[in-house]
Amino acid sequence: MSTPPVILLLSGSLRAGSSNESVLRTAQAVAPPGVRTVRYDGLARLPHFNPDHDTDPLPADVAELRTAIAAAAAVLICTPEYAGTLPGSFKNLLDWTVGGTEICDKPAAWVNAAAPGRGQGAEDTLRTVLGYTGADIVEPACVRIPVDRGMLDADGVITDTEAREQLGTALEALIRRRRADS
Repeated sequence: MSTPPVILLLSGSLRAGSSNESVLRTAQAVAPPGVRTVRYDGLARLPHFNPDHDTDPLPADVAELRTAIAAAAAVLICTPEYAGTLPGSFKNLLDWTVGGTEICDKPAAWVNAAAPGRGQGAEDTLRTVLGYTGADIVEPACVRIPVDRGMLDADGVITDTEAREQLGTALEALIRRRRADS
């Protein structure tokens, strides 16, 4: 029996109750059969990026991040926009991926959970930084799903059928790209 492909879920928010976390909880709930999702939860533990420390042995939390990326078939990101770009903590996470090869050629996409008219700066920055890392941006999996608190159940999972279907379709697009590359 083969091991199911893993989609690594990366949140750019440190807030447990953020809409970005709700998107990723929902991604876990709607993952296609035969696909496993894993949420990375080490964002707050990552040290500030320092090129002098981007050598072996890596800081333990950076090694954990890179191992998680290497083990994944694809990566799905959901991050807020802060001051027109990515939050500093998430940009720091991405900076730690530039010196490694784990994300190079790996299917990657993002979900923009911001209200209409917002979040473009975060998308633009993701596109730029993921380009530097060599990630394979899967355009059909990059979607906008504005999350309103009224769309969430008590566990912070999106209940809106259309949003859930859109998220499931994005996950399927990531896996299709990975299978096509294999």
